[in-house]
Amino acid sequence: MMNLRIQRPFTSTPRRQEGSVSVLMVIALAAMAMMAALALDGGHMLLNKTRLQNAVDAAALSGAKTLSQVAGGINSASTTKTAALNTLLQNANATGNNELATAVGGNAGAFAVVELASSVYGPFSYPGPTDAKYVRVSVASYGLTGFFWNFAQALGALGNKAVAAIATAGPSPTSPCDLAPLMVCGNPTQYNPAAGMFWGFQFGDLNVLKTAAGNQSPIGPGNFQLLDFGTGGNSVREEMAGGGKVCRNVGDSVATEPGNKVGPASQGLNTRFGIYNGPVSASDYPPDLVTTSSNPAITDDGTGPKYQGQPVTSNNGTLTAGGNPILDYNDWRASVAACVAGGSGCQSNGVFERRMLKIVVGNCAGKNNGSTSIPVLGFGCYFVVQPMDGGGGEAEIFGQFVKECEGDNVAGPSPSTDSGPQIIQLYKTYLNGSGTPSTDS
Repeated sequence: MMNLRIQRPFTSTPRRQEGSVSVLMVIALAAMAMMAALALDGGHMLLNKTRLQNAVDAAALSGAKTLSQVAGGINSASTTKTAALNTLLQNANATGNNELATAVGGNAGAFAVVELASSVYGPFSYPGPTDAKYVRVSVASYGLTGFFWNFAQALGALGNKAVAAIATAGPSPTSPCDLAPLMVCGNPTQYNPAAGMFWGFQFGDLNVLKTAAGNQSPIGPGNFQLLDFGTGGNSVREEMAGGGKVCRNVGDSVATEPGNKVGPASQGLNTRFGIYNGPVSASDYPPDLVTTSSNPAITDDGTGPKYQGQPVTSNNGTLTAGGNPILDYNDWRASVAACVAGGSGCQSNGVFERRMLKIVVGNCAGKNNGSTSIPVLGFGCYFVVQPMDGGGGEAEIFGQFVKECEGDNVAGPSPSTDSGPQIIQLYKTYLNGSGTPSTDS
């Protein structure tokens, strides 16, 4: 009788599986460790990218703000660059930014590049064009400490661990809230920004912003170019001093306010020159950086502004009368640029552009009475050439039309292309003059 043998299939024993599991566990743990290390490196990069971008943003804003103050002055580009780099250095040295501070090493000029342009799209360069308004700050490569990154780099899997940042800042139109309660009458048919014409006004034109008693108002009898923004004289005083909070937009209508209100108007306006009478204080309303004006003052006998009996003329912002020079916007601008850049002549507690009034440009066609509603054509920036006289017969306010000035409220979405109040803001950074934004902005 034959014996049959049944062969069992081969099966691994638990002992034979131990080696395979150990290998898999080692591989899994290594992969997890690598992922954790990469996450650590990635988080470290993201954190430092944010810190660098914040510092570069602040530097660009600081540079653009400074440029608005010193534009046209001697060494305006270097003053702008210095302000931007100082702000970058201050941010690098802030608490928590030790790694950035080490990278900057106290030499922001070697770490970052500052460039200027007349258009937000460029081209940017240094020192840039004479009419520059936009500032760009860039850091091409900020090297970071590596953790697992160095090992991966040695294997050729990754490049250098570094981040970059770029920021562009400059002016943008805004609908102002800090309006003086004044209005000039504009002509809607005479608006051509390309030709430098804004509702009939051109740069440097000297205009009467508030009519005196006995002189003819462009609106009509009983109106002295004041607007009703509040409660009578107290409101006029505060708004003339710079405490206006009524926001307006083009297309709105404003109400005129009859009456001369000489006392409140002069008390408020003259704070801008460091003259304090009535219930106003220097702590609330500091003077301008430069408060000087011509003496004797400009007057108006009803036939137009006169200086020492001669008609006042304007040539690209320079005021003269019969060959006599008058301290004007151009003189003020040069004085401010010099003192901001480190020279002398600035008021110790002065504030930039306190002598610049933001006022309504209205369409006064068909209006001929003291109290009426007038459509808003736009907003004008006017440099006040002298303090206001407290006497009713000489209580005019004279201002030179300026294309742009500092504004408040919310910045618009577009770069500065128009006249009126502007606000400094950050823009997307566009490369090579194109509409393609940088990924580092």
